[in-house]
Amino acid sequence: MRSHLLNGLTAEHYRRSVTEGVERVAAKLATTDRPFTGILVDALAPDIDAIDLDRPLGDTTAVLDELENVYLRDAVWFHHPRYLAHLNCPVVIPAVLGEAVLSAVNSSLDTWDQSAGGTLIERRLVDWTATRIGLGPAADGVFTSGGTQSNLQALLLAREEAKSRDLGRLRVFASEVSHFSVKKSAKLLGLGPDAVVVVPVDHDKRMQTVALARELERCAADGLVPMAVVATAGTTDFGSIDPLPEIAKLCAQYGVWMHVDAAYGCGLLASLKYRDRIDGIERADSVTVDYHKSFFQPVSSSAVLVRDAATLRHATYHAEYLNPRRMVQERIPNQVDKSLQTTRRFDALKLWLTLRTMGADGIGQLFDEVCDLAREGWTLLAGDPRYDVVVEPSLSTLVFRYVPAAVTDPAEIDRANLYARKALFASGDAVVAGTKVGGRHYLKFTLLNPETTTADIAAVLDLIAGHAEQYLGESLDRAS
Repeated sequence: MRSHLLNGLTAEHYRRSVTEGVERVAAKLATTDRPFTGILVDALAPDIDAIDLDRPLGDTTAVLDELENVYLRDAVWFHHPRYLAHLNCPVVIPAVLGEAVLSAVNSSLDTWDQSAGGTLIERRLVDWTATRIGLGPAADGVFTSGGTQSNLQALLLAREEAKSRDLGRLRVFASEVSHFSVKKSAKLLGLGPDAVVVVPVDHDKRMQTVALARELERCAADGLVPMAVVATAGTTDFGSIDPLPEIAKLCAQYGVWMHVDAAYGCGLLASLKYRDRIDGIERADSVTVDYHKSFFQPVSSSAVLVRDAATLRHATYHAEYLNPRRMVQERIPNQVDKSLQTTRRFDALKLWLTLRTMGADGIGQLFDEVCDLAREGWTLLAGDPRYDVVVEPSLSTLVFRYVPAAVTDPAEIDRANLYARKALFASGDAVVAGTKVGGRHYLKFTLLNPETTTADIAAVLDLIAGHAEQYLGESLDRAS
């Protein structure tokens, strides 16, 4: 069994095995003509359940043949131009190369003696991102597993900086369309059930600063402690960007920690055209960025950045076997001193190779393309009498609803839209997402693929309408 250990003696075996796997994936990429096969869970589950994990196949080719049947054949392919659903981006080749390198070397980014140059590369990328944001010379941060963890750590720091022993008095303010991880983080941090104050949004799904000011004033009047305001730069449902300068002004006025969840909108940090849409982000105390959304990186690749590096001490614990206190005096850089995680992948390498190959402008150009595409898609939807579109896009998301001319019952329209999404997914022709707006069911395009065209959007809209009309026709037949 030692023949399967990666080392100097097995280097050629490693090369052959990985090459065979890469060739399989490359063949799928070259021949995949739709984003999904439409397979149902009840059809696929028995094949996986039937595999005896205690009886290995022993041969890489046989294993890959099996993998073809239980995974690759029916994978959801984010690179396909008609995958339009969630915040999943196609990935750039330099980042995939980085994934291969980091997996094989297997550095752990918790301590210097497990990563060496990996530590310095991650720190350099944190500095680069903080500079792009404009956080100032005292900024710092650390890579995380994703936006949920980044938001959790940011709110942990905010909780500690609030310096209140009574956690039940702490309040966090976030818009009604902010990410669910804000409420989840509040629960994990031991805050009360009423800790998150939901602030209404305007017509464009942006936090209403007048309402925020009112809630902050009420908090102070009730003897409560405003812990943090979470502004969103790219909401999951709408891609909307909260008015960051106005929120920053209110945070300064009330002495509140300002966190910006830019997990989606961080691509604007590299944008050549739309960087001004996140003006005000430089005034944040902490920022979440997800490179695996709008920097076209493989999952996972995220970071939390802070204005004041000293606040990261709230996540610091020392263990004699790992990062004893003496290492601080010896100026040995241990990233575990800043992180909620201990063992941690060298995910920063993917972004490093991307920047060294394509440059920030290359990333920004790709993100600008999908923002431009969303604007073209909005024009199509706004001019199509079959659809009701919610807001003009700030980033690359479109939320809309099929509205038939002959049906007025909102519940029946809901069912038609739900059916259309499900039928489209089952067909495999395209994948779209869904959400609710005002209690009603809507559909959603999240456009993160520069290869998607307006023709793709128009074709998918026709497919949706066709499925919805089929449902309504069958519904009328059943009723008659």
